[in-house]
Amino acid sequence: MPNRAQPPDIGALVDPAIDSTPDVVDSVAFARLYGEPLFALPQDLYIPPDALEVFLETFEGPLDLLLYLIRKQNFNVLDIPMAEVTRQYLSYVDQIREHNLELAGEYLLMAALLIEIKSRMLLPVKKTDTGEEPDDPRAELVRRLLEYERMKLAAQKLNELPQLGRDFQRAHALMDIRVERMLPDVSADDLRQAWADIMRRAKLNAHHKITREQLSVREHMTRILRRLADVRFMEFTELFGESVDNGHTVPVIVVHFLAMLELARESLLEVTQAAPYAPIYVRLTYTTQATN
Repeated sequence: MPNRAQPPDIGALVDPAIDSTPDVVDSVAFARLYGEPLFALPQDLYIPPDALEVFLETFEGPLDLLLYLIRKQNFNVLDIPMAEVTRQYLSYVDQIREHNLELAGEYLLMAALLIEIKSRMLLPVKKTDTGEEPDDPRAELVRRLLEYERMKLAAQKLNELPQLGRDFQRAHALMDIRVERMLPDVSADDLRQAWADIMRRAKLNAHHKITREQLSVREHMTRILRRLADVRFMEFTELFGESVDNGHTVPVIVVHFLAMLELARESLLEVTQAAPYAPIYVRLTYTTQATN
């Protein structure tokens, strides 16, 4: 609210019987008048009342003022007496409008809303088409007031928290500390864990090397002819028994079988069987011919 301060009592500030001008100017002047330093107030100084006008903006906005009027008089926010609140609100707006029209413009919109709500409440109540009671004209205003009050209380609680620079200062200190580098202590368990990690990583990097084995069908044909040269016949499984016993791989046994088939195709080897499901025998063809 505007407050016009009264002109100060100059006699109380400066005693005419005392000369306040020092013999030696050794202080700082608080003002300059026509370029000359002024170290004391003149005795005939007159300050007009309008020059000391002070205006205190105690409210942060229309909602703040309206909430203040309601809480100050202990009105129920859910049942606001619009006539009394509107009268008090307009009284405050008239006061600030005389001194600060720009600030009053923010409050005039709320004043128009209060007058509208007041006029709507004076009209007779009419039920809606569905037979329900119409909404209270104050409902939207009450919602805004309650929401604003919650935000205001939350802001006050946040403001009560300790703040750097207001409630406490951050301590600063300079220290010249030299820290010697300490070698870590390694135990047997640490070495065991480190070695286990290395072995675990080594297993992840395992390689599988594939090499090409040189196999010759002609070489295995020669081996078969040499084995059958000293015998009249040999059982089929016995022919491959040597390869299995020596730990030869499957490719070697397959090539050995192909060599036998190649000898049979060239009529150098004969495969015979006396009866179905009977043992299979192999023998050299030229040996039979020589015997006959």
